[in-house]
Amino acid sequence: MPDDSVLSNSFRYSGASFDNMIETLGGAFGAFSAEPIGQVSDFHWGIDIALHDNAVLLSGYHQDEFQFKIEPTRDTAEYLSIVIPRNGGMGVAYGARMAEAGEGKLLLYNNFEPDSVTMYGQSNLIDELLLGWSVILQTIDQTFEQSLSGSLQLLPELSLTTAVGQTIGNLAATMMNGMRDNGPLLRSPIAMSHITQALAELVIRLVPHRLSHLLDQKPSLIAPRHVRRAIEFMQANISQPIGMTEVAAAAGVSIRALQLGFRTFKDTTPLAYLMKLRLREARQDLLDPENSQAVSEICLKWGFFHFGRFSAVYRATYGENPSETKKRAGRP
Repeated sequence: MPDDSVLSNSFRYSGASFDNMIETLGGAFGAFSAEPIGQVSDFHWGIDIALHDNAVLLSGYHQDEFQFKIEPTRDTAEYLSIVIPRNGGMGVAYGARMAEAGEGKLLLYNNFEPDSVTMYGQSNLIDELLLGWSVILQTIDQTFEQSLSGSLQLLPELSLTTAVGQTIGNLAATMMNGMRDNGPLLRSPIAMSHITQALAELVIRLVPHRLSHLLDQKPSLIAPRHVRRAIEFMQANISQPIGMTEVAAAAGVSIRALQLGFRTFKDTTPLAYLMKLRLREARQDLLDPENSQAVSEICLKWGFFHFGRFSAVYRATYGENPSETKKRAGRP
């Protein structure tokens, strides 16, 4: 390992005191508090950050061990963190339970959940890939046709000696290498979007979590052509004031046949399915930190003309009020 001062100075942001690091990170992450483990007189540190729409790469160097906490605020972005140490280790605590990343082991965690985070070892060098939580929620929605309410309870540790650990670790490392130093992925938005989605798919399908048992259920019967044509019409015209007469006409069947098809193959009504699609689009707008529309405007945009009913359905589906989603997704 190179000299600490030389290594820390090779990062975009660096310093030689613990207080300086706290001041820098506090400005970047909000309610950030930390303390060293043991006596520290000369603390070298360095951090690099690479940003994309739904992914952030943090590469951090710390000379000595320390512990920190980040209290989420309304401006704190929610993400899934995938941690792969190059030297030393990192652990997250959930009460009395601890999960760690270290030699031969990577760590996954939602940044809103741990009580504290600890950096282990001398000359600690960590790569941390942050995937926007909205990508995870969208993947869950598409995979299970249901929305996540509460914690995903994702298995936090993966051994890099297993096939699953190697697959996820290798793809995460590929993303990191493609983002580092203004890498090619940052200049290829389509490729970046595909690889981000692929990583989210692997995590949801291969890493045990609260909804994993649903993957073992028998796949649904393949919907007949008229049901698929109806869904395609709904998706293509989701922002338009369409009714079931128009949907049935686009599918080439009667309204009664359309209702029977959705009951049999989707276990719902065509109208309820359309509302589900619109509710999903409304949530994507609420989760978009760049969307400046008011909640009431988003409600009307997606065809919900009674704000009280919209809020009640949204809360029953996602476990929070629309205004809470918008506040939580906001950025400074």
